[in-house]
Amino acid sequence: MRIGIGYDVHAFGEQRPLRLGGVEVEYDQGLRGHSDADVLLHAITDALLGAAGLGDIGQHFPPDDASLKGVDSMTLLRHVVGLLGTVGYTVENVDATVVAEKPILQPYIPRMRQRIAVVLGIPETSVSVKATTAEGLGALGRGEGIAALAAALIK
Repeated sequence: MRIGIGYDVHAFGEQRPLRLGGVEVEYDQGLRGHSDADVLLHAITDALLGAAGLGDIGQHFPPDDASLKGVDSMTLLRHVVGLLGTVGYTVENVDATVVAEKPILQPYIPRMRQRIAVVLGIPETSVSVKATTAEGLGALGRGEGIAALAAALIK
């Protein structure tokens, strides 16, 4: 068994859909980033790569790679799950937290868990997604962006 942690943060500022956990979240602005800027999936992807000792998301998917512009982060996560399989690992569970003042994420979390579980090839009960705020502190507390943290267990 191996454990990894992941973290990602993106600022608001693009007029595009807000995607979190592979789900489009209704909000008036999207996050800036080279891909679709799905901070939740990026944190999970980094946690899985870290658990397997395979580097980080930037090594596998460089932000200056033009072919990845706007890519769906579910595609990146799916690729990493395949990579884990080639080196003999399977995902056991994932626990993640999204830090955002707005929007309210609770209505979207069941669908996020479902979509993530399918890509990871694990039961939905093995995927935890939680949401919290920064209690008004710092850039996240001012609503300037969204961050996510994730822990992953692989076997």
